[in-house]
Amino acid sequence: MLIIAGSKDSKDIQINEEIRDKEIRVIDNDGSQLGVMSAKDALKLADEKELDLVKIAPQATPPVCKIMDYGKYVFEQSKREKEARKNQKVVDIKEIRMFSTIDTNDFNTKVNQAIKFLKSGDKLKVSVRFKKRAIAHPHLGEELLEKFKAACSEFGTVEKPSKMEGRALVMFVSPKASK
Repeated sequence: MLIIAGSKDSKDIQINEEIRDKEIRVIDNDGSQLGVMSAKDALKLADEKELDLVKIAPQATPPVCKIMDYGKYVFEQSKREKEARKNQKVVDIKEIRMFSTIDTNDFNTKVNQAIKFLKSGDKLKVSVRFKKRAIAHPHLGEELLEKFKAACSEFGTVEKPSKMEGRALVMFVSPKASK
């Protein structure tokens, strides 16, 4: 029998002597139901098999307990959680900053960088900043973003259309689903 001193799961699972209910429904380690019995009898059964009595459904009437190897159960839970974390894909938001007076070669460099980000599955925040009095001509930024959208249309779609945020015109682009 395994007794883990002081270590409790985040869900506060009750094991062995911590179970104080008068009657509990007991499930054997192979999954077969042993019926409703007192907690003492169930604990004796678990001791005979050198396993732990674990309360798995405290909200049921009567509460459901299972005879199992608790250490092995905790290990398998952590293994499953680790596997789930490993399979998650974290989507980053990369930012491409341009000025309204950008030159052609600089623009092409920014487009190539954006395509690289979109191919790797990241979202883009494309912002066109306006210097000094250029803010009086937001149509230049709109045209630049339309040109940028056309250049990246093969790899990404516009998630949020262009919108003024302070002295910058901002547009969000998400990658197209890969086949």
